[in-house]
Amino acid sequence: MITGGQSLVSSAPAFSNDAKKLLVCTGNSVSIFSTSTGMLITELEGHTDRVTSVIVVPASGPVSKFMSYCWTSSLDGNICYWDFSAAELIKKINTQQPIISMVIPSVSHHPADNIEKESKLYAFVSIEDTSKPVDKPKALRGLVQLYNLTDSRWVGGLLCETRKPQPIHVSKSGEFIGIIKKRKLFVWQIPCKRFRSDEVKKIRLHHTKNLSTFAFHPTERVVAGGDVTGRVLIWREFGQKKFSKNLVARDEEEKPGVRDDDDADSCTTWHWHANEVKFLYFSSDGAYLYSGGKEGVIVVWQLDTGKKKFKPRLGAPLINFTDSPDPNLSCLSCSDNQIHLVKMPTMEIIKSISGIKLPFSFPDSCECSTNEFAFHNEAGLVALRTEDYCIQFFSLFDNMEVSQVQVCERNFQPVDDVTVFVALIALSSDGSMMSTVDVKLPEEDLGGLVTLKFWSGGSRLGEYALSTVIFEPHSNAQISAIAFRPGHSMAVSSSLGGNFKVWVNSTKSPQEGQTHHKYEWRCQSVGSYKNVPMTAATFSPDGSVLAVAAETAFTLWDPDKNVLIAVIGNTVAPICDLSFVAHSEYLVSISRGLKTQLAVWNLSKLSMHWSYQISAEAICTAKDGSHFAILAVNNLHGKACKNDADGIILLFGVENPIPLATWGVRKAKGGGLAFISPDLSINDTKFPDEGSHSLLAYISGDHQYVIFDPHAEVQTARNARTRQFPDEEPEHIGYTSIYGELPEIDMQREESISEIPFMPSERIWETIFTGSSHNLPPLTKLCATFLESLMEKSSTV
Repeated sequence: MITGGQSLVSSAPAFSNDAKKLLVCTGNSVSIFSTSTGMLITELEGHTDRVTSVIVVPASGPVSKFMSYCWTSSLDGNICYWDFSAAELIKKINTQQPIISMVIPSVSHHPADNIEKESKLYAFVSIEDTSKPVDKPKALRGLVQLYNLTDSRWVGGLLCETRKPQPIHVSKSGEFIGIIKKRKLFVWQIPCKRFRSDEVKKIRLHHTKNLSTFAFHPTERVVAGGDVTGRVLIWREFGQKKFSKNLVARDEEEKPGVRDDDDADSCTTWHWHANEVKFLYFSSDGAYLYSGGKEGVIVVWQLDTGKKKFKPRLGAPLINFTDSPDPNLSCLSCSDNQIHLVKMPTMEIIKSISGIKLPFSFPDSCECSTNEFAFHNEAGLVALRTEDYCIQFFSLFDNMEVSQVQVCERNFQPVDDVTVFVALIALSSDGSMMSTVDVKLPEEDLGGLVTLKFWSGGSRLGEYALSTVIFEPHSNAQISAIAFRPGHSMAVSSSLGGNFKVWVNSTKSPQEGQTHHKYEWRCQSVGSYKNVPMTAATFSPDGSVLAVAAETAFTLWDPDKNVLIAVIGNTVAPICDLSFVAHSEYLVSISRGLKTQLAVWNLSKLSMHWSYQISAEAICTAKDGSHFAILAVNNLHGKACKNDADGIILLFGVENPIPLATWGVRKAKGGGLAFISPDLSINDTKFPDEGSHSLLAYISGDHQYVIFDPHAEVQTARNARTRQFPDEEPEHIGYTSIYGELPEIDMQREESISEIPFMPSERIWETIFTGSSHNLPPLTKLCATFLESLMEKSSTV
């Protein structure tokens, strides 16, 4: 069993001490990427639930700069200590409670080489109290407590209680920590020596709106807070009353901007963001403040003057900003599951680490296909829609992005209302052709547009070029499905307007310098049945039969002659998906609506073979045609499911209504299912003896996925990232650093070439610099010959 598709941006990443590695929380593990190549180096595996924080032990000197130790926390309640250069778990502490966030203020006073010599090491953790009921609205389930990492025990006392667990922030000096509680900011001062939780001093800072994030100044008593309306507040000299040892008399009336009786000298408010501020971060010298949010823009504020600069068009809402020990390198976490490595201070993106695109919501007026995935079964790729009008091709075995195809040539702004979206994707069985449907919503019932596009595949996987654009292929009606005919250059599109169209193309060979074939698609025929909406369409595996659903019935057609062969069925609700099974002998249909149904139809008898009243989300057919699997959603009316499983995968043999196997899955709503071919390049994966068997891939509603052998009795879980890369690009020195690497020499080819006598070219400038360096003529002759070749000869009279 292979797992992947985890979020890269669920928690803030951390840089190693030499800034050559980036540690990223990815599901139950920590993935370590190279900052020079952006590729995966290794993973830290030991947690059984989502990792919520990673803290690198900082360097205390030139020697410890190259030491690689970190602490991690997880929802499984464990705190782990790692040597991440060797991917070795050194110590594990079980706290018995899910940890939402963790900071270790004194970790800078306990460098890696003295971790065992120091007497005590403390961590502040934000945990979720699972003993309190979830359905109780005023239950305080969020707790901030102190934990002794050295003795592996809780320290008595409780710092704070909240209704939901909140992330903890810490200053660079380790002197202050804080959390947000709605409109209040709680700040604690941490003593340098041994302490108890009841000795930690606390102050409150108030605001009129709910706060969303905050950050401490690196050297001064300044804290910045961002709220849900886009405002940034700067509190200066906070804690002078309670935190200072030498109290100085101050005029309480001269505290501009400070609300209530807050312990601060002043509070300044800045406003540029139109939406919630997601992160705040001070520069290393404290002169600037970085802020970001949904607009996808970094705002750089000058702390003394309030003047601002911008880094716009980052393409997605921003979540986190993390700096590194190298002042020239930082990273940005974006909501589209991308991490950008940024060159400072120009903020130029030098590398990007891309995970699978996360789900996004459409407006209520958008009627989108529930099947938002298309699979390239042979290559193990999944194609999915993205919010910025692209199609992402993602490798399920490598857990990495292969490519992105821009469907709509339109600038994407994260704060804009959705007016354009990609509604459908379809791939041919061999992946050589792709079709997409993008929709422009009407404004005040005017200006709507449906566009059908056909794409031709390139020389590399996931590479496609636009070949044909068809505007309003079914007049103003919505396209419900697209399907390619196996082994033919033909496709069908069905419409809710009551018809379907068969499209064919004439292929032209690529011209010189082109890598793509030229496809020109045209409509060959149009079909309909009683003018009822056509809700689904598919071809048989051999391409001889076309099945098109006409609401509660489905029609069978000869795709070449466009002749109606038969009409079958009377389902309880409109059919939304169709699939042939057992080499075109059976057809499986899924119906949704007030009544749901899974039905298997016998095409030889033109009747229903068996059916279930079940809510199915997706269906897929095995390559050998003898089995099919469905993804069903449990309708428990809000009741909790066992092990958070709200769906089930059922594997059927077409003849028998009793499932051959079942698997419980989580987040089945909006999920996808497909049979894919095994990746034989993965040596440690065991597959069935028969090569015809396929693996089953399930993608959940949050785009995490699992690949497993449906015929295996025991499933062993491991991560999908199996092909790891060196942590750095090879250093080029000498000749290679100037001229690049020499090409590999094929001795057989050299021998065959040496037998052919050299024939000088009439275009002498193409040959004068070729050959071995010791055989080249002197430079004086080369220059004269080269310059002469550039001049046009004129005849003298």
